[in-house]
Amino acid sequence: MSAMPLADIMPGVAPSDLIGVTGAAAGIAVATTLVGVALLKALSRQSMGKQLIVIVIVTLATSLASCAVVAIWMVEGATDREVILELLSVAGLAGIVVAIFLARAFNRASRTLLSAVQEVGASGAFSPPAGALPAELAGLSHGLVLAHNQLGKSRARERALETSRRELVAWVSHDLRTPLAGLRAMAEALEDEVVIDPREVSHYHTQIRRETDRLSSMIDDLFELSKIHAGALRLSPRLVGLEDLVAEVVLSTEPVARAKGIRLAGSAIRGVPVLIDTPEMGRAVRNLVTNAIRHTPPSGLVEVLGEIKGGMACVRVADACGGIPPADLPRVFDVAFRGESARTPDPSGAAGLGLSIARGIVEAHSGQIGVRNVGPGCEFVIRLPLARTDVPRASSPVRASGPIQAAR
Repeated sequence: MSAMPLADIMPGVAPSDLIGVTGAAAGIAVATTLVGVALLKALSRQSMGKQLIVIVIVTLATSLASCAVVAIWMVEGATDREVILELLSVAGLAGIVVAIFLARAFNRASRTLLSAVQEVGASGAFSPPAGALPAELAGLSHGLVLAHNQLGKSRARERALETSRRELVAWVSHDLRTPLAGLRAMAEALEDEVVIDPREVSHYHTQIRRETDRLSSMIDDLFELSKIHAGALRLSPRLVGLEDLVAEVVLSTEPVARAKGIRLAGSAIRGVPVLIDTPEMGRAVRNLVTNAIRHTPPSGLVEVLGEIKGGMACVRVADACGGIPPADLPRVFDVAFRGESARTPDPSGAAGLGLSIARGIVEAHSGQIGVRNVGPGCEFVIRLPLARTDVPRASSPVRASGPIQAAR
């Protein structure tokens, strides 16, 4: 299709006039753009409503000025020019009115959101504005709601940690002073020769060794717990079979169970790999088993089971402690919680840090730990991510090291 001559498109318009109009319009556009950029920089700290008005005015000024040039240059007759200019003025005024309306609406919405944010300091809760907000401010409001919820959870965790710290200080002041006082009394009795009978001296020596071992264990638990709370627990994970973890824990705790007359049994599904720090995770599971043995009456049964459930590797430790009151279940993993009212009193005077340490170790492995009342006692469950997805989903359980039962 051949190009149409300019005379056919715009009759009576010379090429030189068109070039002149185009040049004038381009000059006006450049000038108004520079003025607009300068104004926006000057108003960069002002409200977005004012900046919106500047943008609209610059756009309208460029359009109106260009049209005015065309009207003055090309339109013949003063009357026609005046009509065109009046129409352009009316259009410009309408555009400015709309810009002012939008700017006021935006400023009103932003002030409403700011007021809601300022009320957080007084009420402690962020309530998003009830009215409709522009998309940008609505997104900001939603983000503030999420941030406030996260801050609320963080504050709750901080309060819980502070409560745990206070309980830990109270525990240290009591549970460490008591054995220290006994050690001092026995040492003074031996030093002053108040006790001279060989059998009594031997008994004192044995008791001193036991109390020293118990203090050493408490200090180890405190050190481990301090690393967990400080986020300084360093893990060296490697692939380990779930059955190996269960077997190691059962074998290491079997003498404790036998001494108390507890039946201890362990089983696990073969071929289930987990990525764990073996010593640390072994300590966590061992704490659960030791706790179960401690609170299970003689001739009771403690079972350790390794399985897959819900796409995660699970280690279950079930005992016959008689159960835990529902009100105490949420606090079982708190520092120094013993729950003596719920379970058989512990003559060993255990520190009460084992479950807290177990929780810290499991969570450091991106796992979960929980407890519930089941049958004659309670069941602790550790859930760990599987090392890979192509593990067997079902299998008959096999003994981790053969059934282990303590003598009654």
